[in-house]
Amino acid sequence: MLCMLLLAPLAGQAADNPTRGQVTNLPLPRFVSLKSDKANVRRGPSLSHRIDWVFVHRGYPLEVIAEYGHWRRVRDIEGATGWLHYSLISGVRTALVMDDSIDLFSRPDPTSRLNAQAEKNVILRLLECDVSWCKVSADGQKGWALKSGLWGVRPDEILE
Repeated sequence: MLCMLLLAPLAGQAADNPTRGQVTNLPLPRFVSLKSDKANVRRGPSLSHRIDWVFVHRGYPLEVIAEYGHWRRVRDIEGATGWLHYSLISGVRTALVMDDSIDLFSRPDPTSRLNAQAEKNVILRLLECDVSWCKVSADGQKGWALKSGLWGVRPDEILE
């Protein structure tokens, strides 16, 4: 005779909640940034796994897509994934310029004064975002950029 045991979730809990990390209970996926100037990206979630590549830009935006113990599986702008130790990432929000260049305006309005321009692959600190615009800073310059030209913030995301 074959017995099968079915485990039901506790009342009010889903058996599998893919929108929250099992370790941190933070949203998945979520954007973070690189805390260090150098970070080894590994094939799996331990020091014994091979290093596939190395990130070398502090503040580089990454997307956390999975968690395992002290390790976070991240994805970069090109879609490459790998594992980083949690101590190498920060909750500080940054974004990467995707377009050849983007304009930074004094207000979230394309008719307002142009403060600066940022070129492709420049890392910008996210200060706040509304539905279409993000207030950003880099190298002492601040301004509002269209969200559509940035990678590191979701199209529907509001940051205060």
